[in-house]
Amino acid sequence: MPAISKKGTNMPESPIRKLVPYAEEAVKKGKKVHYLNIGQPDIKTPQVALDAIKNNTLETIAYSRSEGSESYRTKIAEYYKHNSIEVKHYDIIVTTGGSEALLFAFGSIMDVGDEIIIPEPFYANYNGFSTASGVNVVPVISKIEDNFALPPIEEFEKLITPKTKAILICNPGNPTGYLYSKEEIKQLASIVKKHDLFLIADEVYREFVYDGIEHYSILQEPGLEEHAIVIDSVSKRYSMCGARIGYLVSKNKAFIKTALKFAQARLSPPTLAQIACEAALDTPQSYFDEVKEEYVKRRNTLIEELEKIDGVKVAKPNGAFYCIAELPVKNSDDFAKWLLESFDYKNSTVMVAPAAGFYSTPGVGLNQIRIAYVLNEDSLRTAVKILEEALKVYKD
Repeated sequence: MPAISKKGTNMPESPIRKLVPYAEEAVKKGKKVHYLNIGQPDIKTPQVALDAIKNNTLETIAYSRSEGSESYRTKIAEYYKHNSIEVKHYDIIVTTGGSEALLFAFGSIMDVGDEIIIPEPFYANYNGFSTASGVNVVPVISKIEDNFALPPIEEFEKLITPKTKAILICNPGNPTGYLYSKEEIKQLASIVKKHDLFLIADEVYREFVYDGIEHYSILQEPGLEEHAIVIDSVSKRYSMCGARIGYLVSKNKAFIKTALKFAQARLSPPTLAQIACEAALDTPQSYFDEVKEEYVKRRNTLIEELEKIDGVKVAKPNGAFYCIAELPVKNSDDFAKWLLESFDYKNSTVMVAPAAGFYSTPGVGLNQIRIAYVLNEDSLRTAVKILEEALKVYKD
């Protein structure tokens, strides 16, 4: 039998999606499953984007430019200017989702065996992208006791070697919901300039920040022009996950020129999706105000209900729509499977994402779960009640 590659064998499973067969089996048994495991918003896609697809007059769906259409990139640059970020259309490459943007970034700045430092827990697919690129993740652990704030900058400095090429953050964070402060961004800026590294920021949740705190982009930080790479996406901003449109943004001309070669190799991003996403940029501010208000209500409800459960510790997120909860269990992976296979409360159960998959350090996060608060308030209350009842009877 032909052998599978080491890279393929080492490719990690998604902690978010690997439990899907268990959930499907639970549904077949007649259980109602409350899905807290995946960041698929239930918010309606802006009508202006849907109308752009319905009303387009294309006679041929042709390739677009490899870097994305100029009209779309120009409009993206205007969006950034509205957010106090000065970039031009030629600083932007449109990609097939934020995932491809990350893969292009990794391929453009790192060779096999190089290292990237990432505060953990982090978006689980960073592990996958690193494996696919032959890059080694070097984690620096942030703690639930500190609400997953940026670890001391000295901890980053200890990990820098000749193989280190970049530091990667998600701001606001998936899976923690932590929002890095301007001061923390400045600390990171200082260290990447000192050691001549790239600073990659996954900023796809930029709109989702709460409690009057403002998002500070690495593209706003003076002196980072040659170091800063932003990963962005329409998926969560406009509730357009299936459009699969993201983008790379950087003022580093050598980086953009290199990333464009990867973009040319895959020909072009989806033409129809770009039409919808360009139209989505005309979404009124009222849409975001309403969405943010809804997520604040959901966050507050979720945190309040979780804090009522004995033995549960939860970090309060200031952005995105995720939180990490620590449970009184030894292994949340086993607990998550048990919830779907063996437990129900009033014929309902919940699906959560075990948090160990959001770490690269073995054995860390085993008793934590990530919760996506993408359900309405009543459903969240019900889901947390199910968790509470489950914890009363679960045996490790």
